[in-house]
Formats: sequence, C-alpha cells, structure tokens
Amino acid sequence: MKRKYWLLSIVSALVLVLAACGSEEESAEEDTEITVVSQTTPMTDIVEIAAEAIEEPYTVKLIEVADNIQYNEAVFNDEADASFAQHEPFMEQFNAESDADLVAMEQIYNAIVGFYSPVYDSIDELEDGAEVAIPSDPTNEARALMILDNADIITLADDVTHKASVDDIEDNPKDLNFTHVDLLNLSSSYEDGIPLVFNYPTYIEPLGLTPSDAVLLEDDDENTFAIRVVAREGNEDSDKIKALNEAFTSEEVYDFLNELAEKGHLEPAFEPGEE
Repeated sequence: MKRKYWLLSIVSALVLVLAACGSEEESAEEDTEITVVSQTTPMTDIVEIAAEAIEEPYTVKLIEVADNIQYNEAVFNDEADASFAQHEPFMEQFNAESDADLVAMEQIYNAIVGFYSPVYDSIDELEDGAEVAIPSDPTNEARALMILDNADIITLADDVTHKASVDDIEDNPKDLNFTHVDLLNLSSSYEDGIPLVFNYPTYIEPLGLTPSDAVLLEDDDENTFAIRVVAREGNEDSDKIKALNEAFTSEEVYDFLNELAEKGHLEPAFEPGEE
C-alpha cells in the first residue's frame, strides 16, 4: 500500500513539473510578442513595416483603435506594450490628466500640418472676422495657434509654447473667431465651408487634399510634435521595447517615410543607425 502511494506521489510530481515547464514555455512565447496600439494610416502602415523588420525572436501584433483615447489607456493599463499614435505633448497631456506614467521613446516622423481653406487661395486673403476651426484637445490647439503666431496672424503671450490656448492670444488684429472642433471632425468643418481649418495630412486626404493645397503650413525644425513610440515607465528599457525601437528606426521604415515625404505628407525624424 505504501509503495502505491509512493508511485502516485512521483507521478503527481512529474505532472506538476511538466505543467510548470509548459507554463514557462507559454510565458516565454508570449513575452516575445509585442503588442502595439495605433489608430490610422500612415501610423498603422508603419507598425506593420516595423513588424516585418523586427529582429527574432520578437514579433509585433498591431491593435487598431478608433479614437485618440484608447491607445493611451491600453498602454497605461498594461493591455499593450506600446503605442504609435501621438506626439510627446499629447502624451504629456494624458499623463497629467490621468496620473499616468507613459514615456515617449523614438521620434519617427513629423506630420506636415497646416491650415486649409475652401474659400481662400492664399492666407493673404484671410478676411477680418473670419471663422477658424482649430482642434479641441489642448496640445493640438496650441500647435494650430503657434502656426498662426509664427505667421504673424495672431500674437501669443511670450511665455507660452505647446500649452497655448485662445486665452493666451494677446493680439488678434483680424478679430478671428475660433471654433474648437474634435480633431477627427475637422475635415467636416472644411466641407461645411469654414474659411480656415487646421488639419493633418491623414485626415484631410480623403477630401482629395494634400499639404500642397494648404494655405499655411507649420515650420517646426525641432520636431516638437514628431510622432513617437510610447511605452510605460519601467518598461521602456526592456529588451522588447529596445527591439521595437530598433524596428521603428530601421531602413525599411525610413524608406517608407521617404516615399511619403516626396508627397509632402511628412518628414522623417530620425536617420537609420542613430542611437
């Protein structure tokens, strides 16, 4: 009888060891998959190119979302390893509002943003009292206002930069009327006939427009608003994220960005091989 129990104990122990090994193998396999949340083209295209370029044993899984909230929530709540959908000021806004700890990683590209008009052929035609549609989120609102400030259409207070709002306008000689619109709905504002509308190439393209059609473009040599890989604090130095950064700054991604740069959509914000 004792021998029977002894054999059962050995068998049970072996089952537990094999189960543990299986769990470790599954865990190791899962740890080589990097989940990246993104929203729309060309960002999702770039994620897919990085997935092809990433070094073994890592693989990249793209998770597409439909708005500008889900990708940060997913990374913050440990539902994804990284996101590729935003610039650093937008991430900092999320951190401040959500007490989050997201970290901006590599600069990948700077979208050529600007103002479009269904009414004017040139910004010089801008009329007094004209309505201007700008993004409703604070960082993109600031970006739009900084473009107008640099063009001497308005004057912002000296101590504001990417946190500027309409309240920081010190001089508005044309008495422009600013309307805040969700970033994803700005193209509709253009279709509705608002004389001056801020927009990104990705969102204005469905209307058959490119940055060459803009009446006023951004000039940002410092890449303040470059789209970046974003990870959680404490995870940014992991082997997975290091491999991901290398893939995003690969020759394959750079070549794709240059194709879009030729169309005037963006400018690469890195050189392959840079550390």
